[in-house]
Amino acid sequence: MTERIESLLGRLTLEEKVAICSGADLWHSGGVERLGVGALKVSDGPSGVRGERFSGTSSTSFPCGTALGATWDTGLVRLVGEAMGDEARGKGVHVVLAPTVNIHRHPLAGRNFECYSEDPYLSARMSVAFVEGVQSRGVGCSVKHFVANDQEHDRMTISAEVDERTLREIYLPPFEAAVREAGAWAVMSAYNRVGGTYCAEHRDLLTGILKEEWGFDGFVISDWWGTHSTDTAANAGLDLEMPGPVRWFGTHLVQAVSAGDVAEEVVDGMARRMLRAAERTGALDRPGVGEEDCTERPERSAVARRAATESVVLLRNDGGVLPFDAPSLGSIAIIGAHAAYPAVMGGGSSMVTPHRVSTPLASLRSGVGGAVDVVYERGAPSAPAPLPVLGDAHLAAPCGASTGVGRPSTGLRRSWRRANAPTSCGCRTGPTRSTSPPTPCG
Repeated sequence: MTERIESLLGRLTLEEKVAICSGADLWHSGGVERLGVGALKVSDGPSGVRGERFSGTSSTSFPCGTALGATWDTGLVRLVGEAMGDEARGKGVHVVLAPTVNIHRHPLAGRNFECYSEDPYLSARMSVAFVEGVQSRGVGCSVKHFVANDQEHDRMTISAEVDERTLREIYLPPFEAAVREAGAWAVMSAYNRVGGTYCAEHRDLLTGILKEEWGFDGFVISDWWGTHSTDTAANAGLDLEMPGPVRWFGTHLVQAVSAGDVAEEVVDGMARRMLRAAERTGALDRPGVGEEDCTERPERSAVARRAATESVVLLRNDGGVLPFDAPSLGSIAIIGAHAAYPAVMGGGSSMVTPHRVSTPLASLRSGVGGAVDVVYERGAPSAPAPLPVLGDAHLAAPCGASTGVGRPSTGLRRSWRRANAPTSCGCRTGPTRSTSPPTPCG
């Protein structure tokens, strides 16, 4: 503990201590202008440093967590962390809300792509490399989401019922490694509950395991609107409620101290951790304000491109058919919607505005020049939307007829046909939206 932090802490009023533990807006904690304590500026990750605006400023779009995990390359993941740390500094960001080290436990979990792996050991190795990379640039990492935040459905209320052994062997290792080995400066509490208690007010997790057992000396930040109480959360070990204007800390926390529900020593500990983060990240001297740098840096783009390349896993290459010898090919067929409309990132907190996007189709055509004919077919759509209505070309005529597009054949029928309307051969289609096949001919 530095003398500077203790000196500042001793000069803060209760209201000022609470202010730096309470979000001021969407991306900043509170500061104390009187003593020159700057606000901490945070930014979403983990696939790029977006900054404080959802659009308008561009950022390097790095491969998602699962892609980084697929590289099995801790050295490369550290380089990604370093590049993100540099970009964070250019955007005046003190703490990046990353990495996401939750576990792939269900194939339908909506944010699996943010996380590294279903394997806790691999996730731990990636976590350490990433945190060390980012923090080597004087920017903090907020490792998230602590803990067992492994599904999106009812994520704000669901309770993960996890026994002690499962928690220790599967869910906690990536967080433990990030704290004990990489010295993470922040940890984000999860939305969900564990064993019936919200993670943001779970004393056994935040204080018992994280701060006392692992010796974590950083601060615990809530997920956005993931705080559910004042005294319970503060006494459990939550240090910063986000975002602002806050709903539970702020004046409510001051009142809880006055009422004796929260000891002022608890608030002192919270403020001390926030001041420590401000000192580590330079927020005491480097305010997170000013125009954000959205310049594309070739060295960062090169790291992103290398990581994307290394994430591709080729399981078999029979006969050494790959790579193709382009000059010897007459034509190349590319099939799939993502060739022309790639999903370059996920949504939500992982979304950034890329400096530019190069599609696989355009890149291939550019690479082979005019020597090879590149033919593209979209194929089945990949967007999360209803499938399109079948076109006439995909419907066969029934009963051997040469015409009659739109009549039932092997269960296909046009949605506009009147229910139970007879066909020319006397068959009936049945209700238009029925899942049962129509009465067969003959």
